[in-house]
Amino acid sequence: MSDELPTTPSGPGPDCDHAPYDALLLLSFGGPEGPDDVVPFLENVTRGRGIPRERLEEVGQHYYLFGGVSPINAQNRELLQALRKDFAEHGLDLPVYWGNRNWAPYLTDTLREMTRDGRRRILVLATSAYASYSGCRQYRENLAESLATLRAEGLHPPRVDKLRHYFNHPGFVEPVVDGVLASLDALPAEVRERAHLAFTTHSIPDAAADTSGPVEEHGDGGAYVAQHLDVASVIVEAVRERTGIRHPWKLVYQSRSGPPSVPWLEPDICDHLEELHGQGVPGAVMVPVGFVSDHMEVLYDLDTEAKDKAAELGLPVTRSATVGADPRFAAAVRELVLERAEAERGGRPARCALGALGPSHDVCPVGCCPARTPKPAAAGADAPNL
Repeated sequence: MSDELPTTPSGPGPDCDHAPYDALLLLSFGGPEGPDDVVPFLENVTRGRGIPRERLEEVGQHYYLFGGVSPINAQNRELLQALRKDFAEHGLDLPVYWGNRNWAPYLTDTLREMTRDGRRRILVLATSAYASYSGCRQYRENLAESLATLRAEGLHPPRVDKLRHYFNHPGFVEPVVDGVLASLDALPAEVRERAHLAFTTHSIPDAAADTSGPVEEHGDGGAYVAQHLDVASVIVEAVRERTGIRHPWKLVYQSRSGPPSVPWLEPDICDHLEELHGQGVPGAVMVPVGFVSDHMEVLYDLDTEAKDKAAELGLPVTRSATVGADPRFAAAVRELVLERAEAERGGRPARCALGALGPSHDVCPVGCCPARTPKPAAAGADAPNL
């Protein structure tokens, strides 16, 4: 590896071809935008799971600490504008829409708008970079459900494909590396060189992790854990090349939910900070590599709970930035769009990917990230007609 990560190519000029696609859909989780939205939003998230309203009110306290507003919608608006700006500057005449799973603008409404606008084949960018049920398959199920709703209304919705996982694309990795370097600089000088890096991502049930990714990758954390470990090692090496120091690191987890009897990925970030303190580690940088933006789980679980735990321990910590609407990420999305379009036209595009795992599959194969209860899913080999 050179002194710096490979820079994201500037991409084709005005003659670039996005055919056969005629639109891009930014698909995200959604979040409340005021106190009155919190419980209805949580009801959407947990629908069908029989969780009592009192429990939702309790969980909602995390949102009320921030005025009942999740930052994710505002961050998606920024990303939407960054994508449109990048596309326009590079001659990519591809409209970009936005829809959410759990709050307005709702996915079904956005797909209805796209259908009425005459879009016939669209690509989907999900704000989740890794393979897992909740990070990929569930989005595909949501797409299938929305498409079925539109057909029941007598509409003829577009064919939908999904962009590949982008956790190891240079346009995702480079901003994370810069965030780690800035966070190391923000630590007290006397602890900086010996600081540990705690790469954090959303904990999921062990069973969901073990079955993430294609069938041949199942077992022992599956693709979910493997992808996080691979990109973390790339980031650690890039930091070493920039600073001359190879910081000790570990992949840890946050935002666990569900009954204690069900095994989830561990260790939790707060437990890990206690362990570091007990080992005499002088400081740490929390790196939320599993997240695209600084949404509620980053603001509460890291910036609130984890930092409170570190303060209690007397352990200096900082938290590095997520990718958000970084122009390099917007450029990466453009490259992924053009890459997929070329492949669909029968070409053999160059596929940017750092680390040992290489670029992910374009089409999710049968058995990839299965659900506990099988449901139809769009944009995969198991549902080619959706």
